[in-house]
Amino acid sequence: MTKYIKIGFHLCLLFFFSCSNTDEDTCTKTIIVQVEQTVSGPSGTTFIPEITQEVPCDFPEPEVVEPIDEGNALTSFSYEVINFVFTPDTGNNTSRLQFEIKLNNENDFIVKGFPVLTIDSDNIQFVTSYANDAISPCFEIQANSSCNHTYDKETPLDPNLGPPPSKFDLISVKYVLK
Repeated sequence: MTKYIKIGFHLCLLFFFSCSNTDEDTCTKTIIVQVEQTVSGPSGTTFIPEITQEVPCDFPEPEVVEPIDEGNALTSFSYEVINFVFTPDTGNNTSRLQFEIKLNNENDFIVKGFPVLTIDSDNIQFVTSYANDAISPCFEIQANSSCNHTYDKETPLDPNLGPPPSKFDLISVKYVLK
């Protein structure tokens, strides 16, 4: 009888230790942090490789970024830069971008759209709209009126992406109609 108890005990131990670990904290997936790009600039062409990162399985999927079509830009439009400040390292392991830009609709009709900024970051120019995270996105500007496009956001520094840019300048602003 003790022989059967020993066999049963060993089988229970074997079953207990052979069960797979279903701990969800160990589940990971790989996401694309930055897509592969080729950027042409005044100093030639630069290839930027794809950057991936391993994250927990419950990490949200990154947003798909749609390209901005500047072809539908508002005419009779001007802007005034009230302030534009980029701090590469705030001392809190973050970088910070702050700006306020006065957008002027010089037309006799209301416009609906969003501002598009051309930025020069370490001699690489890109076009983006900070409207989704803006304090004041200016999705609508009244006729012969203005709206202050205001943005203030800190972003964590990621050593996997390299150092923050040392140069971050505003080149131009357009207002793209929806």
